[in-house]
This record gives sequence, structure tokens and C-alpha cells, in this order.
Amino acid sequence: MRLFFAAVLAAGLLATPAQAAVTSSTAGGFLIQSEVNVSASPEQAWRALTQIGNWWNGEHSYSRDAHNLTLDARAGGCFCERWGHNSVEHMHVVMVMERGGVRTLRMAGALGPLQEMGARGFMTFTITPHGTGSTLTMDYRVSGDSSLGLDQIAPGVDHVLSEQFARLVRFTQTGSAG
Repeated sequence: MRLFFAAVLAAGLLATPAQAAVTSSTAGGFLIQSEVNVSASPEQAWRALTQIGNWWNGEHSYSRDAHNLTLDARAGGCFCERWGHNSVEHMHVVMVMERGGVRTLRMAGALGPLQEMGARGFMTFTITPHGTGSTLTMDYRVSGDSSLGLDQIAPGVDHVLSEQFARLVRFTQTGSAG
């Protein structure tokens, strides 16, 4: 595995270390998967997930300010960034579903430089009840023309998304992403 997150300690709360990795990679696409158990209830984890401006690192946004990020968690909604007269649709929401206590949010879009490359991406967050807490998973599947050499940039995308996932876990557990 490429990266193991340290256990999150705050206010006496512990999270099982997250495992994030590029689980498959070819010149035409890759899959990044992350999963962690948190002590937060599924409702708390969902609330945290949808408050993206509170946990996404602003250094990985166009405006460099995460508070310009919003996530409208409904089909047709937008993971967008707006500042001044500028705006970016990072991804659009294609599915929000709760079934048997499992909550799923799926968005379509190519993040950062992948957008300019014409790649296609799907990010799925799943929150599953686990004991007195939840299991939080993130999958990001990207595909495109094999001439893009997506396998070469997969580790960089994994690095950025692993950081965001760790920040989401900290925010879910403690109310602070930092």
C-alpha cells in the first residue's frame, strides 16, 4: 500500500488507520481506493462529507481558499468553487442514495489537470454503519485515451486524494481537518 494514515487522536477519539492506494493502473486509466473506520455515526460522517469547504485543502483548489468550495449533495448538484467572477465545476453529483443504512454519494468529473486532459472520472463515497461508528470509503476511477499515460500521473493524484481523505477523516472525527 502506498500510504497509511496515522491514527487520528483528538478528544480521545481514535480512527483505524486509513489505507489508500492506486489499486489498478494502465495507460488508459486508474483506480484509487481508500477506506477507514471512524467512531463517528453515519449521520455525523455524512454531515462532515458534505461540508467539503471545511476539510478540503485549499492549496488544491483554483482560488487557494477551501471556503470557496461547496458540495450540493443531490443528483444534479455540484462540487463547485466560486470566487469573485470566477467559477469551476470540479465534479457534478450523479447519485445520492441511502439503502439499508448505507449512504452513497457519487460524482462525475475529472479533477485538476485531468479536466484539461479530457479524462473522465467518477468519485464514490460510501458510508456504512460499523459497530458504534462508520466505515468511510472513497473510490476514484479515471479513464481516458491511452496516449494520456494516466498510469504515470496516478501516483500524484493518489497523493493529493490521500491527503484530502485524511483531512475528511480528521474533520469527521474532531470537527477540524488540520
